[in-house]
Amino acid sequence: MTEPMTIRARLAAPVKAVHHALTDPAELRVWLTEYAEVELPHRYAFWGRHTPEGDAPHQRLLHADDHDLRFTWLLGGEETTTTINLAEDGPDATILTLTQTHFDFAEAISGSNIRGVFQTWWSLGIANLAAHLEGRPLLPKVDFTSTDLRGELLIDAPTDAVYTSLTDSDQASAWFGYPIGIEPWVGGRYAMGGFDSGHAAKVVDLEPGRRISVDWGPPGVTTWELSESAGRTRLTFVQSGFDEQNPPYAAWGGSVSGLAELRRYHEVPDWRPIWL
Repeated sequence: MTEPMTIRARLAAPVKAVHHALTDPAELRVWLTEYAEVELPHRYAFWGRHTPEGDAPHQRLLHADDHDLRFTWLLGGEETTTTINLAEDGPDATILTLTQTHFDFAEAISGSNIRGVFQTWWSLGIANLAAHLEGRPLLPKVDFTSTDLRGELLIDAPTDAVYTSLTDSDQASAWFGYPIGIEPWVGGRYAMGGFDSGHAAKVVDLEPGRRISVDWGPPGVTTWELSESAGRTRLTFVQSGFDEQNPPYAAWGGSVSGLAELRRYHEVPDWRPIWL
């Protein structure tokens, strides 16, 4: 078995507020899932269309206290374990550490098992938790009952500035938190991991200042389209051209979770990413 996947984030709220958002069912239904039932220390369950295999709750609570939450989650035929730890980072911030067993990156790439969504599903969930705690609008959640992968968000910044941050390698690498090499012209490379990573997607459509489309192969084509909206930028993002029998939910969740940091990059003074 592979080592547990780990995600760490700094959240702009005290531990007590983060714990409440994690354990109050009404809060969970805002930022994470369609349905939730919590009765600590006996029950912690969530399900619905925004949860993988969300036809029914598949979690079993193992432990809960003021700083730690641990539960099993039956997914893809295996009983996995999720652990969430909260640690104070001064009086008004919290370091959240999530570990998840049974994640295999190869399954994320191939879509061969629903557990392949773990990393990006949790990343998007934590990004929306951060937005919720900061009082920002949430990003679209993954809908595992739909093949219509599209959404939009408003960014309080000029359109040209947002476009530059989407197409400039250094800026995109900064807000996404991972090296990205971008050649902003039709036929240019879009290389996750940088130009030396050995693999690159292809820019297949581009209108300077307004739109860019990138072809990733089997996961389909991602299109980001920008328009001005009352002095802000409306960013519409769509995934298309994929096998509808095997939608790229993992790739979609990762793409959307990155846009949360793009918005913070433009809107938060003295910005620093939530991810550690």
